[in-house]
Amino acid sequence: MSKARNPHIGTALDDLLEEDGILAEAHAMAIKRTLAWQVSQTMTKENLSKSEMARRMNTSRAALNRLLDPDNPSVTLLTMDRVAAVLGKRLRVELVDKVA
Repeated sequence: MSKARNPHIGTALDDLLEEDGILAEAHAMAIKRTLAWQVSQTMTKENLSKSEMARRMNTSRAALNRLLDPDNPSVTLLTMDRVAAVLGKRLRVELVDKVA
């Protein structure tokens, strides 16, 4: 037996964001925030300071701070791949079907 859709519930958030023309930007920000959080958590777990992490990445601390800033979407896949390698991880990016 299937449930009847509740007529009092509005559209999905993705539909609203798409209507406003900001869906792609919202997805990109969500991904960046997730990656920044994962990197930060792994650094904490591994007891890595920002200075040491930047040294291992062969970059500046300012560049690392930009990467860790969840509100700064400017990060390249090459940089994220380097971060993953320094943390002993692998970056995985994939295309998935939209949910209907």
